[in-house]
Amino acid sequence: MSIIIGIDHGYYAIKTAHCSFPAGLTSYGEHEPYTRQGLLEFGGGFFVCGSGRQPIQRDKTANDNYYLLTLAAIAKEIQQRGLPPECSVRIAAGLPLTSFGRDKPKFREYLLRSKQPVNYKFEGVEYSITIEEVAVFPQGYAALMTEVGLLQDEPSMLLMDLGGWTVDLMRIDNAIPAADTAHSLELGMIRCVDDIREQVRRETGLSLTDAQIENMLAGQPCTVSDTAENQSHAFGNSALSRKSTQPCNCNYFGHKRRTKHSYYNLPCGLCVRLGLRHFLCRRCPQRSVRHRARSRRNPDGRIPRQTGRNLR
Repeated sequence: MSIIIGIDHGYYAIKTAHCSFPAGLTSYGEHEPYTRQGLLEFGGGFFVCGSGRQPIQRDKTANDNYYLLTLAAIAKEIQQRGLPPECSVRIAAGLPLTSFGRDKPKFREYLLRSKQPVNYKFEGVEYSITIEEVAVFPQGYAALMTEVGLLQDEPSMLLMDLGGWTVDLMRIDNAIPAADTAHSLELGMIRCVDDIREQVRRETGLSLTDAQIENMLAGQPCTVSDTAENQSHAFGNSALSRKSTQPCNCNYFGHKRRTKHSYYNLPCGLCVRLGLRHFLCRRCPQRSVRHRARSRRNPDGRIPRQTGRNLR
């Protein structure tokens, strides 16, 4: 029996259709650890999957960590689906837009190893998995294919994949990706959580864990002081509206070069390269033009220049 399992190998978490766990891995060598939760036995070694967060490694094929996390994800997904531990699997994985073409062959060979089947034990259950095929897709765009209606309703849209370490952006025109507009920015949730932790430590002297910060941002119960919780919410809300210190560099539609913006830490020129008419700039005058002058365009579809003056 062959099954298809989609796996998101994120910097922050490993995700499948029915499970998600932190992308942390702790090796205990040949000695059995104190816990059996997330315990992977492979190649004569013991590993605990989902514990903490491992250091950021831009090349995920540099060591076996993500391969071991893949085996754990397969075992968890099989268990959730109620399937037998001996089966054939086809993996569907993803890579960031900007590095997709460069990393695709190497990442596919990394997951599709010659020695089959792969025998290992996860949480006390023995598995014998034959990985038949690994298909690699561009992250974000592959998920958009499940929402065909969105592509039919809008001639142009911005695809944003908010990940743990990166935020991937790409414009799509008439359901066709504009490859020259693809960008990967290191502004993911890991950066946000680290900034919140540092801000709370600076203001209150307390050191929060990732789990505490995530619970507070999600509105879930967390036993911390009111001051720390208020600081976490305040800094988290302001993280997306932090002002940039760089002036606008585009002069788009007569826009003054020395104007400064408040936006998602993105250079103003990025809005122009993506063709968004400063849609990402939160206080940019052209952002107001996009909405207020939608019905007052020139015959060529461009917004009249004079409508962009003195708008806030």
